[in-house]
Amino acid sequence: MEAFNPDHFLNRELSWLGFNRRVLSLAGRPDFPLLEQVKFLAIWASNLDEFFQVRVAGLKEQVAHGVGLTPPDGITPSQQLAAIRSEVEVQYEAISKQFLSEVAPALANEGIVFSDYSTLDPDDKEYLDHQFRELVYPVLTPLAVDPSHPFPYISNLSLNMAVVVRNPETGLTRFARVKIPPILPRFVVLPDLERFVPLEQVIEAHMTALFPGMEVLGQDAFRVTRNADIEVEEDEGGDLLMALESELTQRRFGSVVRLEVHPDMPDEVLDLLMREMGASEDDVYHIEGPLDLAGLMGLFDLERPELKFEVFAGVTPARLGSSPGEHVDMFHVIKQGDLLTHHPYDSFGSSVEPFLERAARDPKVLAIKVTLYRTSSDSPIMASLIKAAENGKQVAALVELKARFDEERNIEWAQRLEDSGVHVTYGVVGLKTHTKLALVVRREGVGVVRYAHIGTGNYNEKTARTYEDVGMFTADPEIGADLSDLFNYLTGYSRQTTYKRLAVSPTGIRSRLTELIEDEASRSDGHITLKMNSLVDAAMIESLYAASQAGTRVDLIVRGICCLRPGVEGMSENIRVRSLVGRYLEHSRIYRFGSRGRTRHYYIGSADLMPRNLDRRVEALAPITDPDLQFRVDEVLDVLLADDNLAWVLRSDGTWERVSPSAGVDAHIALQELARARASAVL
Repeated sequence: MEAFNPDHFLNRELSWLGFNRRVLSLAGRPDFPLLEQVKFLAIWASNLDEFFQVRVAGLKEQVAHGVGLTPPDGITPSQQLAAIRSEVEVQYEAISKQFLSEVAPALANEGIVFSDYSTLDPDDKEYLDHQFRELVYPVLTPLAVDPSHPFPYISNLSLNMAVVVRNPETGLTRFARVKIPPILPRFVVLPDLERFVPLEQVIEAHMTALFPGMEVLGQDAFRVTRNADIEVEEDEGGDLLMALESELTQRRFGSVVRLEVHPDMPDEVLDLLMREMGASEDDVYHIEGPLDLAGLMGLFDLERPELKFEVFAGVTPARLGSSPGEHVDMFHVIKQGDLLTHHPYDSFGSSVEPFLERAARDPKVLAIKVTLYRTSSDSPIMASLIKAAENGKQVAALVELKARFDEERNIEWAQRLEDSGVHVTYGVVGLKTHTKLALVVRREGVGVVRYAHIGTGNYNEKTARTYEDVGMFTADPEIGADLSDLFNYLTGYSRQTTYKRLAVSPTGIRSRLTELIEDEASRSDGHITLKMNSLVDAAMIESLYAASQAGTRVDLIVRGICCLRPGVEGMSENIRVRSLVGRYLEHSRIYRFGSRGRTRHYYIGSADLMPRNLDRRVEALAPITDPDLQFRVDEVLDVLLADDNLAWVLRSDGTWERVSPSAGVDAHIALQELARARASAVL
């Protein structure tokens, strides 16, 4: 492992927590509609759940097994865990105060009230009593703990009640666990549809019904997070599908990495929980307010449009017609020249979906090949692939079964696709396939033409409404040939490592980007602009430092993790780093090299600058050479660099500071307006 100077790098895990802190800040922005603030509270909580299940779990395993490896910043796993706990406690305190003192009262002012069961009038209580008897009680299963009943298994991310009961005849006290059913809504809605009572309060009020004849001495809510990171051992003869299904079962039984409780939980109850579940004091977090704030996402479904951002449906790209329902020959359009889409500003439903839907029914289409990483449960893309197979076309789908937390859905889709006659593969042994590609082979004249879509985001129509991504449609023969070679590598035994136009990991992206960085560093007017989700790879960071030291201007737009220290004299004073968080999740990866007035190189694709993307995944970056498309990319980057409403800047010490408003540029609003202007120009 190459040695790096620890002073050159920020810690990955603390940088991620900094990103989640920026997400949390959106929940307190007065210029954001109220239910949008609530949504970001839920996103913060959901993000933190995943962080503990994967990143904290991994660090704890390293400590348990005495792993001595440290990241480039030199912080040991034990030191990282201590720093994580300190930061998470600060964020918990902030979010509890924010929810109880600001968000909940603001919701109440809008008629959306978090009610306490004990304060309700008799009519409301009667309604909740009925709800308990009819909907809740039949689902509950109290589990006793005594010499004949061992401590029950507490499943991952489950909300539970720790109940202490006493037999009035014998005086013996016992412990029992009642799981809050995750299949039921997190909050019970009162008849006025504006007041909500936490489900656990409804259960608490009726706990004696679960233990008739017993005295309920105490009941306390708690929530458990377990190690949910899946490691599947692959080999040439193994069955990945069976191995993954087995691991998904084992995920429920991972070790405890976090135990969330209220501060007033009795010590003896907490001690019992810790002892029985193998949790340490460092795993316990005392939370004011409701546990599992991710459940607040349910409030966002309320029909209160005045409390949300105005819905932006996305425009139909000008060359594809003036409306989503207009029938356009996409193959003819793409053959005339490359086409760039920018979601959610350009509608996914009027570009990517009709591309594959048209391919499925076009009699001239011979084959469709696609990589699938994450998709929806009722995906139109999947429906098109199934229809294409039924129409006798050669359809190949590479389904990445190891897409974290989407494994079960991908297994289900893989089986449905296979049942429909689609050729399903699971990628290259030892590598996760993360690239987003679609290839359509169409008979035209005496030969075939290959039409391709290369994107930065998943083939998922739901996330395409909120995730910012770019994609390119092209009939470029060399890119088409590259994709044919790449699909052969993914589905067969090809050892292809070189491509004409694409840069492909695990061998090509690192070398291509390093070469482009070094080329800019050799120029007197060097300029590098990179947009990504995460910047972690130490070697790439050192390359950017070298460019900065050569006088090259470096602008980085990094949504999440950034381990690079900008603005350090003699090392990175020419590097600026900014992050945008807002109504859309900045997800695209765009890499631009060159200054205005001379030849620039542009690439888009699925790869962040992380070791896993560069060395352990199949990723692809595609060049953008069409001047009109390059102009669109410049437009996007210019808006993001001008934003002074959503943007934060990174300081050399690792802290993030909000950009001071000056010109009043909100990138997401500005890009919506530009999209509308493009659409209206063709009407």
